[in-house]
Amino acid sequence: MSLHYTLSVVQDSKLRSNLPKPMPPHPEENLSGPDQSVALWRDMAKWFGEDVRSVLDKIRTISFHEVEEIRLRVGQPLLVRTSDSDLFLNREGGVTSPEKAYFVRQEDLVCALERMTHSSIYAAEEDLKQGFLTLPGGNRVGVTGEAVILRGQIQTLKHVSALNLRIAREIKGQGLKIMPLLLGADGMLRHTLLISPPRAGKTTLLRDLIRIISNGVPQIGLRGQTVGVVDERGELAGMWQGVPTYNLGYRTDVLDGCPKARGMNMIVRSMAPQVMAMDELGHTDDAAALMDALRTGVRVLSTAHAGTLEEARGRPTLAHLLEQGVFERLVVLSRKHGPGTIDGVYDLKTGRIL
Repeated sequence: MSLHYTLSVVQDSKLRSNLPKPMPPHPEENLSGPDQSVALWRDMAKWFGEDVRSVLDKIRTISFHEVEEIRLRVGQPLLVRTSDSDLFLNREGGVTSPEKAYFVRQEDLVCALERMTHSSIYAAEEDLKQGFLTLPGGNRVGVTGEAVILRGQIQTLKHVSALNLRIAREIKGQGLKIMPLLLGADGMLRHTLLISPPRAGKTTLLRDLIRIISNGVPQIGLRGQTVGVVDERGELAGMWQGVPTYNLGYRTDVLDGCPKARGMNMIVRSMAPQVMAMDELGHTDDAAALMDALRTGVRVLSTAHAGTLEEARGRPTLAHLLEQGVFERLVVLSRKHGPGTIDGVYDLKTGRIL
């Protein structure tokens, strides 16, 4: 049975009436301590079907602030990941052994997708082709299943087998520690690339750097600059009805949901940014658009998947940009001391560690 057919079977009036209502993220930010954690679990639970929602609503022993992922795999235990643990949950919301945990059913995934797409699975097909959905607030849901291929191109996914909801975080101040190392003698940003393996905090750091550059820091000679953000996957700004959920600064313009290659050209022409920022650079089209944008004098701030400079050079698109000397600064992150650990800042022109 295809995903589309399954959705049409379960999409009755009762389910539609229980779909989560659009609302701004972080409604519990005025609470504190355990009460805030319980409220945040309840807010996150609204994206799931009745059974999984019931489990998440009952969690009392796991602080929501420590959680990085919620994973649903058909026929496997419901799993919550923190920075250093994999926690299996039972029906009472308690941590237990895998054998005694709540086992995820196909129906749980179908209901979750219904709620996450507001019953518009077809409207989400472009995102599903890329293997993800983005929820309000920048929370990203990875999706796996059977790919439907037509003329060598992925059309959609069916028989969805797993969902991975990655919790987006906003951590301010981290970028200030390295910002002076990213500036030239003229006080302008050097072309900068942030690299890390998955779950090591590069998107969080990028978000903080955007805010700092946009607002400026007079103490280090950084004047506020106009920043254009191409937010292809909706993670950086967490746009909600045209307004960023996250604070990206006073002088930041966001192009949301647009492919990077197309968006770079659009934002340079329309908003005349001094700095252009984007997440997860990697495709050949991205590199070509980036090279074109550089000819306008814009400064570039981007991230990419790689654990080391050697790994980055092993990726054809990044290798080409590095060989061309596009980037002047390289920031390497890891999880050695938790997400966001800065392993080093490099001057790529001289090869020195700053």
